[in-house]
Amino acid sequence: MSRSARIAFFLATSGHSGVDRIAAHLLPALARRGYQVDLLTVRRHGPYLEPVHSNLRVIRFSTNHVYNALFHLVRYLKDCQPLVLLSDKDRVCRTALLARTIARVKTRLFFRQGTTISMDLASRGPVDRLLQTVSLRYLYRFAEKVIVPSEGAALDLASYARLGLEQIRVVPSPVVTRELLEGEQPLPDHPWYRDPVPIVIGVGELCARKDFATLIKAFARVRQKRPLRLIILGRGRQRERLLDLCQRLGVSGDVSLPGFVKNPYPYMAHARVFAFSSRWEGLGFALIEALALGTPVVSTDCPHGPREILANGRYGPLVPVGDAGALAQALERILDSPPQKEHLREAVRPYEVEVSATAYLETMGLPPWPDAT
Repeated sequence: MSRSARIAFFLATSGHSGVDRIAAHLLPALARRGYQVDLLTVRRHGPYLEPVHSNLRVIRFSTNHVYNALFHLVRYLKDCQPLVLLSDKDRVCRTALLARTIARVKTRLFFRQGTTISMDLASRGPVDRLLQTVSLRYLYRFAEKVIVPSEGAALDLASYARLGLEQIRVVPSPVVTRELLEGEQPLPDHPWYRDPVPIVIGVGELCARKDFATLIKAFARVRQKRPLRLIILGRGRQRERLLDLCQRLGVSGDVSLPGFVKNPYPYMAHARVFAFSSRWEGLGFALIEALALGTPVVSTDCPHGPREILANGRYGPLVPVGDAGALAQALERILDSPPQKEHLREAVRPYEVEVSATAYLETMGLPPWPDAT
């Protein structure tokens, strides 16, 4: 395979993040098209991606830290000289830039930021916030493009990082597979799915950003009026706090927190409503997945992503962030009058894997197929 058809991705993730899902969908899609795709990562970090195609290679550097991988990355760039190197997360992007500078190769750099950066950094400590702010404002300009998943995230990044909008490119994330759209989801292994009481489902890390406390408060209001149950899939530091809240509100018997579930799709597909309660996002993968499964949704109008995904409320109601009363009313409205599945699936077409793969290649200045003229 010629150098002109080689693409590298330098990533270091938790193993169960949105970036992991992007890698799991995007990298094989590019390999299937004929590109030579290299995933570069470090030990004890994701993405934990199997080389499912002969054109897809996983190179795990023999270090446990991104910064310690610098000279491994320099050696790779000198030896393989990919046309493009894409990295995600600030620490990884900084390392990629330094490695290319040392290697003195013509590889073009693309950075990705998947969240609303101003709000994300506002929630961090002062040292981390300062370091990333300096990086965003003085280093990201050396990337060919900075990729973000939504228009709102683009405007926020441009303002915060003082980048020109011409350097930022909105690219829809590869969330929706053909199997997700067309496959039948089995009934989950949870006793609540075997009786007629409707289920509201939430999915995500149990953290302040996801704001499941507001969802529980909204659920408690609706539960006072009708039989209803709530399942929240995910793990995180706020688990005990959320359980205490359920106890105080008297809904412990109707709320289940099973923890992390490797395949949440059966839970989402057989729920009556998917509730998205985040305080901020860059896009909202779970919201897109619920729509692809044909599950009605309600969402906070958080920065950024849900308003774009839901087309200003066409595909599901948007409510103010942190407003349990408005969220409760939206849940009742959807429970009383759910939209049709095919209507909901219209919203996710831009996020289908092949559509997104083409958009990524276009952003990187590459043809849809490596032998295209």
